[in-house]
Amino acid sequence: MKKFIVVGENIHCTRIYKVGGTFVRQVEDGSFAVVYGGKADSRTLPIPGHFLKTADWEAGKIKHCAVAVWQGLYGDAAGKAAAVDYLRYLARRQEQADAAFLDVNVDEFSTDVSERIRAIQWVAGVVQATAAIPLSIDSSNPAILRAGLEACDPLRGHPMVNSVSLERQESISVAAEFKAVVIASAAGETDLPSNTEQRLVNLNRLMPLLNKAGICGGDVYVDPLVFPVATDSNNAQSFLEAVVSIRKAYGPEIHISGGLSNVSFGMPARKLINQAFTWMVVEAGGDSGIVDPLQMNAKILASVDTTSESFKLARALLTGEDMFGVEFIMAHREGKLVE
Repeated sequence: MKKFIVVGENIHCTRIYKVGGTFVRQVEDGSFAVVYGGKADSRTLPIPGHFLKTADWEAGKIKHCAVAVWQGLYGDAAGKAAAVDYLRYLARRQEQADAAFLDVNVDEFSTDVSERIRAIQWVAGVVQATAAIPLSIDSSNPAILRAGLEACDPLRGHPMVNSVSLERQESISVAAEFKAVVIASAAGETDLPSNTEQRLVNLNRLMPLLNKAGICGGDVYVDPLVFPVATDSNNAQSFLEAVVSIRKAYGPEIHISGGLSNVSFGMPARKLINQAFTWMVVEAGGDSGIVDPLQMNAKILASVDTTSESFKLARALLTGEDMFGVEFIMAHREGKLVE
């Protein structure tokens, strides 16, 4: 089984459930709730009324982790208890599915920095009360990164900062202060790279800054940046080529990671695409991913049937052989894909 380090992505205030789907429903008193725990142990997280007046709700979506954070900070006793239970449930499931880090992000909970600082500290405390693995503090704001890192228990191992980049250079010193490992993004100061050459140019400027701060080798998880194949048929192949080049340039000690599920945005059968893509990333030299560990971990990767017709169709989509995904989408519509 090849090495694959999972940064569990599920405790994130951008994560959504569909209203009226499996996880969001109206309960007996007429209010709405997030439903979790499974058939044998079904539990609910109440959705406050003001969430029902948002644009997200009108669009049929609910940010379920944001609901938990609000209940934890402002809810009544029952709401607070449900929020704690819900976040611990998410944490336990990811840890049991072999996550090495738990990514925590509250940036979209509020526009107020002080409120987000309270939120990241509260979430960190709740999650660490049930999971033994270190946290990955995910924010674009150095003050929130610092607050999250201050709440991390160093006895669990080095925490992670997600992420540092040329655009977020101030986050490097914060990470170094707390002896954190880092997701090192290939983003530029003002734009995103479109090919391997641009990724390497940005990383060749970023890596010396990290090394100067004492962050090097296995403490660096390079993120070459994954873009959806739905917007450009070359995006997946471009990422795979970048993985090969980055591994060659920086050697075996660094890790290569990223938000691998981004590749399937806008496509059907996302789970199949994500698993095929992650398998291909590992074959190219990647060894980590910011993913849902319930859908992607080393054991799941080891069980992928690369001889199946579904995998072959997904691989053709990802390599650009199936331009615009015509064959893949047709197979999905005909019910031929097995996820």
